[in-house]
Amino acid sequence: MLDYDSIAAICEAAEEKQTTISVLALSDQAEQMEIPEEKLYERMKKSLHVMQEAVKEGKNPDLRSTSGLTGGDAAKVETYAETGGISGKFLNHAMARAIAVSEYNAAMGKIVASPTAGSCGILPGTVVSMLEEGRCDEHAAVMALFTAGAIGMVIAKKASIAGAQGGCQAECGSASAMAAAALVELAGGTPTQAAHACAMAIKNQLGLVCDPVAGLVEIPCIKRNVSGIAIAFTSADMAFAGVESKIPVDECILAMRQVGDMLPCTLKETSQAGLAATPTGILLKKQVFGEM
Repeated sequence: MLDYDSIAAICEAAEEKQTTISVLALSDQAEQMEIPEEKLYERMKKSLHVMQEAVKEGKNPDLRSTSGLTGGDAAKVETYAETGGISGKFLNHAMARAIAVSEYNAAMGKIVASPTAGSCGILPGTVVSMLEEGRCDEHAAVMALFTAGAIGMVIAKKASIAGAQGGCQAECGSASAMAAAALVELAGGTPTQAAHACAMAIKNQLGLVCDPVAGLVEIPCIKRNVSGIAIAFTSADMAFAGVESKIPVDECILAMRQVGDMLPCTLKETSQAGLAATPTGILLKKQVFGEM
């Protein structure tokens, strides 16, 4: 059985058995949970379908959050994506999917916390994009979620996936690392390449603070999900190009934990500093909740 203490150990085990992280994780989790692999696979497939539905519903141009602060941006980016934009159609459509899921969450829609609600658009923005743009089939997409899950369990155990504990680096940073590893596997990469992609994604978001305006998972959380998918894609591409992280992935996770421990509580989901404490941030809070 895997103990999820080390991504390097998981990758080594997968390569020794000449298999993928997802196959290893599926087998291990089925054994630990004492359920058939087929049943666990079906559960994950349902999660993928929830992600796809959230993408679809989140693109509604009339969608608005309960607070009224966000909504409708996914539809704008989806329309813009057809022009090709600066980043190309694929990435812009992926951006639209990430925003859609995040906005649907803010509107109290059903999402998959992957690993959290605040970072719920990143994994769908990558994996669902690969599926719906014809770059993989459904089976591969489902299996990629097992890879992401294995990475997430290590991060949760060695550091944190909670903004209240480690800042947004623990939420969007973790989700981006999970997505980067999933992308590498979807594109036929090795477990070692997945580990490098994961490390580079984490390094690019070290120190990211959690400063939600009005204490809501909307501003700036939704747009940080877009940054998270961009980092996941670029980290995966660097890994495929042969770029290696000089700092091993497990050390990157420990560094994330150290940075999170050093962040002041004002930047850990309390809305006492950062963007939440700007004049406009305070004004938006009053708009939602009135004079406190």
